Amino acid sequence: MDDDTVELPKITETHRTGHRRAAHRRAEPKPHRARKAAKIAMRVLTSIAALAVVSGTGFAWSAKNEFDSGFTHTDAIGKDAPRSLGGDLNILLIGLDTRKDLDGNDLPKAILDQLHAGDGDNGGYNANSLILLHIPADMHKIVAFSIPRDDYVAVSGIPGYDHAKIKEAYGLKKAATETKLENSGMKDKVALERAGREAGRASIVQTVRNLVGVPIDRFAEISLVGFYDLADKLGGVDVCLNHAVDDSYYSGAVFPAGPQHLDAANALSFVRQRHGLENGDLDRTHRQQAFLTSVAKSLKDAGTLTNISKLSGLMDVAHRDIVLSDGWNLLDFARDLGSAGSISVEFRTLPVLRYDNIDGQDVNIVDPAAIKKEVRAAFGIETTPTTSTRTPTSIVDVRNASGYTGRAAQLSTALTKRGYPAGTVDNGTTRATSTITYGTGAETDAAQLGDILGLTATVSPNVEPGHISVVVGTDFTMPTELVPTTSASATTTSATPAPDAGKPVATTIGSSVPCVN
Repeated sequence: MDDDTVELPKITETHRTGHRRAAHRRAEPKPHRARKAAKIAMRVLTSIAALAVVSGTGFAWSAKNEFDSGFTHTDAIGKDAPRSLGGDLNILLIGLDTRKDLDGNDLPKAILDQLHAGDGDNGGYNANSLILLHIPADMHKIVAFSIPRDDYVAVSGIPGYDHAKIKEAYGLKKAATETKLENSGMKDKVALERAGREAGRASIVQTVRNLVGVPIDRFAEISLVGFYDLADKLGGVDVCLNHAVDDSYYSGAVFPAGPQHLDAANALSFVRQRHGLENGDLDRTHRQQAFLTSVAKSLKDAGTLTNISKLSGLMDVAHRDIVLSDGWNLLDFARDLGSAGSISVEFRTLPVLRYDNIDGQDVNIVDPAAIKKEVRAAFGIETTPTTSTRTPTSIVDVRNASGYTGRAAQLSTALTKRGYPAGTVDNGTTRATSTITYGTGAETDAAQLGDILGLTATVSPNVEPGHISVVVGTDFTMPTELVPTTSASATTTSATPAPDAGKPVATTIGSSVPCVN
C-alpha cells in the first residue's frame, strides 16, 4: 500500500453523534492470567502499529493541529443561538463578493485580472452565494437550499433598514459597525475591517435563520478569490451547459454548450454569470450547485476526502480564503463525510413569488411563511400536527410592532375571514421579530395559526385564557394564502407566472456533474 493512501486511525468524535458511544461488552468467563497478559500485549502492539502508520503518512498530528488552528474563526452563530437536535447539522455557506483580503487590502492586480471582476472598489461586501446545507445524523441524504441573493427580506440591527436584499445584510451591517467605531475614535484600518466583517457575518446568519426558521449550527465564508484558488488547486472543474453562452462584457463567461473542463479563471466566470441566462439569478444558483458538485467529484476521485495528507494540500488555500464558525473542525468533518461513501444530495432553490422593484432596486418578493414550511419539510423537522378543517374558537389579538401603519388591522381582517374570532388591534413599540403566544385553552388554535404564519406558538402567562396574541414585527410578510385573490389579480398571475426556480437536482457526492443553463 502506498504511504500516501494510508488513512489515519480516527481519534475524534464524529459530528453525527455528538458524544462517544459506549462499547457493548458480552459477558465472558474470567480469563486466565496468561491469556489476559497476551491480550494486553496485543493492544500495546496494535497501538505501536497505529503510530507507525501515522508516521508513515508523513503528516504528524502536529500538522493536523496546525491545519485546524490555521483558520480565521468567527462567533457569527452566537453561543446562545438555537441548535439542531439529534446530531443533525445545518450549515450556512456564503460566497462573499469582495476584492479585498481579510485585512481589507486590495488583492494583487495579477489576481484581479484573473478574476475578471474589476478592482478593489467593485463588489462591496455582498453575500452573492448563499447555500444552506442540511446533513442528517444518519447521512442518508444531504439537502442543500440555494437562497437567491436578491430575496427581499426583513433585517434587524442595521440603522435605516428594516428590509433589504438578503445579500446586503452582510455589507450594510459591516458599514454601519465601522462607522460607529470610527465615530468612537477607532482609527486602525485593519481592526475596523475585522470588526466590521465580524458584525456582517453575524448579521447574515441572523437574517438567514429568521427567513428559513431552522437553527444554523455551522458557518463558512469563502471570498471571491477563494472560488478561484479552490478551482486552481484542483486543476480546474468539469461543468456542463445546456446552451452556449457569451457574457464577455460582464462575467467573462464565453462557453460552448455541453460538457467541458474549465480552468480556475473560467470556473469563476461560470459561477458569477447571471446576464443572458433564462432565469437570471435563479439560473446562477444552479451554476453554484453544479460547481459544488464538480468540486466534490474532484475531491472524491482523487481520494482527498479520506486522506489526511492530501487534504493538507488544500491547507494554504483554506487558511487564506475561508472563515469558519468557532468549534468547527473542518478536517475531521471532511474525513467523516468522505468515509460515509456516496451520500445522496438534493439541491433545491428557495421559491420566489415574483420580481419587483423597490426604491429603484430589482428584488425578489418571497413568502417567508411558505419558505419556512418548505425548508422544515425538506429537512425532516417535525411540526405540531394541526387539523386544517377545525373551526378556531380562540380570540386573536394583533399588535402592530412593524413600524408600518395598518399591518395589524390587515392581518386581523384576513384571519377573521379564515374563521378566527377578532380581538383587540393596537400598536406597540417597533421590534424586529414577529411572535405568537397563547393563553390556557388556546394551544391547538395557536399551533394551527403558527402553521399559517410560519411562526412557532408558545404559551405565555401574560395572555388571557382562550386568547392568542400575535405581534407583527418588521420581519413580517403577509402569507400568500391570506392575501385575497380577485379575478384581476388571477389574470395577472396567469399572464406572469412565478419565477422558475427549477426542479430539485438529485445527485450523490462524487457523481457526474448536472447540465445547467
